Amino acid sequence: MRDQSAATGEARLPGKAPLLVGALLFGWLFWEPAFTLVRDWVTDPNAAYGLLLGPLALYLAYRAGLAEGRRPEPVLGILVLAGSVALRIVAGLAAELFTLRMSLIGAAAGLAIAAWGLPQIRRWWLPLALLILSVPLPAVVLATLALPLQLQASAFGAALLRWRSVPVVLSGNIIHLPGRSLFVAEACSGLRSLTALLSLGLLMGGLWLRSPALRVLLVAVSIPVAMFINGIRVFLTGFLVFFVSPEAGDGFMHLTEGWVMFLVAFAILGGVSWVLTVIEGRLPILRGPDPTAAAT
Repeated sequence: MRDQSAATGEARLPGKAPLLVGALLFGWLFWEPAFTLVRDWVTDPNAAYGLLLGPLALYLAYRAGLAEGRRPEPVLGILVLAGSVALRIVAGLAAELFTLRMSLIGAAAGLAIAAWGLPQIRRWWLPLALLILSVPLPAVVLATLALPLQLQASAFGAALLRWRSVPVVLSGNIIHLPGRSLFVAEACSGLRSLTALLSLGLLMGGLWLRSPALRVLLVAVSIPVAMFINGIRVFLTGFLVFFVSPEAGDGFMHLTEGWVMFLVAFAILGGVSWVLTVIEGRLPILRGPDPTAAAT
């Protein structure tokens, strides 16, 4: 009996060897992008939303489980994996973090395809999309996006201040008030709230809506909502500075104001989501598969 058990254990070990070797190679190749990604989530305020999106994506993938119609597609999976490994090598040589981290997600998708096929990727579309959103954009892209958002928020806020009869002169992203000038910095461009609202729109659409068109619409709506709310925040800051106290533009008051406005944006997006849910319920043609099947 002891010899038979040992033989059975030895027979099982070779079957697990490819999985073990694959896991070790995956860890060796992709530990760096995984480590630097988590590091930026913890240390970079512009990437802190990843601390929520990353674990949430993993949880949703766990809750979704494995697709019923899954079947291994090793050829396609290996092709995707090989492309991701090549991308990882090139990105490592170029020291380009965004591409390096995207290669990690691509490699994980390739392994999933090889093991369970494309139906599994379709089942995990929401966690995969959230993981992609959790990867911080390159600094050059952030700088390119931040400046137009700063100028737009400054112009909108200044227009509202003039509407409230506040004397104001706008110079780019600087709002001049009597005795005080407000500088709409990159941190106040609304880029963080835009990323957060895009993620929330994607999450709400994936959990509550069935129609792909309505999901896209909800995500698209989050863009003007974020821009509108950020302009309102600039207006309120200038209004409080002019009528209440110059200290209202700095410190705790300014930070609290930002959180309150984000909650307002979240409520608006939730209201739009509810309206789309009602529309979808009354128009059967818009309905598709139950979205909870891919997220719960």
